[in-house]
Amino acid sequence: MLSERQLEVVLAVVYDYIQTGEPVGSRTLSKKYLTGRSAATIRNEMSDLEELGYLVQPHTSAGRIPTSRAYRLYVDTILQRRRAPHPEAERWISDLREQRRDVEGALAYISQLLTRVTQYVSVATLAPFQEIRLLRVDFLRMDSTHALAIVVVEGGLVHHKMIAFPCEVRQEELETLSRRINAVMVGRTWNEARNDLLQYVMSELREKEGNCRAAISEMDGLLSVQPFRFYRGGAHHLLAMPDFKDLGRLHAVFSLLEEESALVELVDNCTLNGTLTVTIGEENPEERMHDCSVVLATANAGGRKAILGLIGPVRMNYESSIAVLETVLEGLREDDGSEEEQRHVH
Repeated sequence: MLSERQLEVVLAVVYDYIQTGEPVGSRTLSKKYLTGRSAATIRNEMSDLEELGYLVQPHTSAGRIPTSRAYRLYVDTILQRRRAPHPEAERWISDLREQRRDVEGALAYISQLLTRVTQYVSVATLAPFQEIRLLRVDFLRMDSTHALAIVVVEGGLVHHKMIAFPCEVRQEELETLSRRINAVMVGRTWNEARNDLLQYVMSELREKEGNCRAAISEMDGLLSVQPFRFYRGGAHHLLAMPDFKDLGRLHAVFSLLEEESALVELVDNCTLNGTLTVTIGEENPEERMHDCSVVLATANAGGRKAILGLIGPVRMNYESSIAVLETVLEGLREDDGSEEEQRHVH
């Protein structure tokens, strides 16, 4: 547990290093931030914080720079306080609310906006239907072996698909299946409900197992196969950052941004609607991201879960990036009468 003075020193070192990119000395802290502390006192605290893993000294005669542990403390601290809105916040929110009916167009706009304002790499995407909460399923019999599956998902969007059954099916049987599916799935995602439905088919509807399996399989196809579609921008900004002068680091990040599967894995960690996650340096499971930090957040948009994010160096301006992202989310997020969403940090 850090003392109050040690906490002040850590936060001041992180803040100054984000601003300047230069190792921070005790004299700098004493003059700029901790004016009531002597340089000697701060120097002793910095030495202790180095032993505790919050600071490192790149050279004997240099000041200290923060570790990922110090950045985590800094991020956790700023997330606990209210941030001042960006001067253009009202205009962004107004523009986004006009575009919400065209969700994909809004995401393309957001991607460019985030990049332009922060100078970091932006990512915007819609989650697959399988992660959206289901509201209702109905089956409409078309002929003896075909029915139309009608699926209503969160946000009121309706999706439908023709199902071919391996044997004859009656409307009463379809209604029974519909009731069971609705009983199991209401308020849950398809991922959560699928296995329970299959178990029900095996135990309760064995005589109609083929038809029921066909229905569930077709719904699985409807709700699970939609891929992520990524909108991204600003990768070229990394070229101008001193943090990526090492070409090996730069190439590693660029290669990840070009891989759809790697981006899917990146955003898969952001699954709860309304959360904001910050992953710093080596906290990222993907080794190529160990020199980067990722800020991701979600909102319900047009009945789909939209995932927005920023990728920058570990020395990114977290406070500004989070404030911009939260402003954009406010414009994209649908009004649902809920209280302010809870934030969650990894």
